[in-house]
Amino acid sequence: MENILITGGAGFIGSHLAERLLSLGHRVICADNFTLGNQENVSFLSGNPNADLIRLDVSDTDAVGDALRAYRIERVYHLAANSDIQKSARDPGIDFRDTFATTYGVLEAMRRNGVKKLFFSSTSAIYGDKNGANVSENTGDLRPVSYYGGAKLASEAFISSYTYMNDMETLIFRFPNVIGPRLTHGVIFDFIRKLKNDPKRLEILGDGQQRKPYLYVLDLVDAIIKYSFRQGPGMEIYNIGVDSSTTVTRIADMVCNRLGLHDVEYQYTGGSGGWKGDVPVFQYDLSKIHSAGWRAEHDSDASVKATLDAIES
Repeated sequence: MENILITGGAGFIGSHLAERLLSLGHRVICADNFTLGNQENVSFLSGNPNADLIRLDVSDTDAVGDALRAYRIERVYHLAANSDIQKSARDPGIDFRDTFATTYGVLEAMRRNGVKKLFFSSTSAIYGDKNGANVSENTGDLRPVSYYGGAKLASEAFISSYTYMNDMETLIFRFPNVIGPRLTHGVIFDFIRKLKNDPKRLEILGDGQQRKPYLYVLDLVDAIIKYSFRQGPGMEIYNIGVDSSTTVTRIADMVCNRLGLHDVEYQYTGGSGGWKGDVPVFQYDLSKIHSAGWRAEHDSDASVKATLDAIES
């Protein structure tokens, strides 16, 4: 069993990962600045002698180093980042500070303190807009169209160099839209909020035909656990996702049905994308992770349904 630090540990994905790692007997330290994360997400930590929740700005290298030493950390899961792409579209500095600078802070603290094992949560956004073509881990000409994607790609580059220069064991997962219990933003969250304010009309950004794969958070956590402890020296990258996809209009239908709303007027804002930096159609080539023996239990529609059941239960 290991001493593990999860950055963004009180967030949506981080909290689920912490819960699973604790169930396996690891000592888990959740670090969060509580911009998106909250203590309610990690209420299960209370009273657990193998867990701690600390307030930490992980862009602060010295502070991260203090935590690594204090808790004798052996492995880091770096999930801290801005995950609200629309928010950073209005303020690029959010992704510089919360997505890229946090990565540098973690890497440099690990280097100074001899911590070698790293998991990094990357994103489909690094690929940019490939017009719906299946993209693999070896796809070149990476041109992110959002500040978020740019900051994640820059983070991957720094991770690659730190891994080589410091003989680290690094696993990177690139995943698309992740949904499930404790979701705090995104299309499902927005639709529910809008419909509670006005159950007769629903504004839908774009033309509603945006089609993306939605990955259930517990399926993602299963994959993280399955592969992060198999790592050897060097860096390994996997696309993680599902074979299917769901349109925005289909999500609207599912949300309305779940809320018991009928004859809702959909009002589309128009255009192929929901906002500047949105990738309207996206699909992964998952052959590498499938060959390694992993497939998601939920397809895209089932992920949406399970998320709605969790949110409204």
